[in-house]
Amino acid sequence: MNIAWQGEVTDTGGMERQHNKIHRDLARNLRKNMTTPEQQLWEALRKRQLDGYRFRRQTPLGRYIADFVCLEARLVIELDGNHHHDQQDYDRERDDWMQQQNFCVLRFWNHEIQHHQQTVIQQIRQALHQQSSLLLPPSPPAGEGLGMGGKFGVR
Repeated sequence: MNIAWQGEVTDTGGMERQHNKIHRDLARNLRKNMTTPEQQLWEALRKRQLDGYRFRRQTPLGRYIADFVCLEARLVIELDGNHHHDQQDYDRERDDWMQQQNFCVLRFWNHEIQHHQQTVIQQIRQALHQQSSLLLPPSPPAGEGLGMGGKFGVR
């Protein structure tokens, strides 16, 4: 379900808090009213079932609400039903924003979840591992870690 909060965030503390509350309430409502394909995918993603990665559902990211997100791997999963040209423009704008925030966005059609769920799960698994490998910090050069001997080393 692709719904976004279109309000304007301002620097006036109370106004911003009110907008954030509206955004959180919308996300909460979306979690309570998930579509059948969203429920099916959630059953496969919840409780770290997919290689130990933690997913959240209907989560605010900026002014958007992601269907599913793994913050650790910076992966967003969106499910699409039938939509019109204006919805495609909105999705493109939303994907661009998420990519600017260093999220990888995967999109699946509802019928893919319903009829080819294992293929979808495999694609998600592959993206998780690709994203995670991109996010790993580089190893320190030899002799510069907290290895043997130093202040924090084993004696």
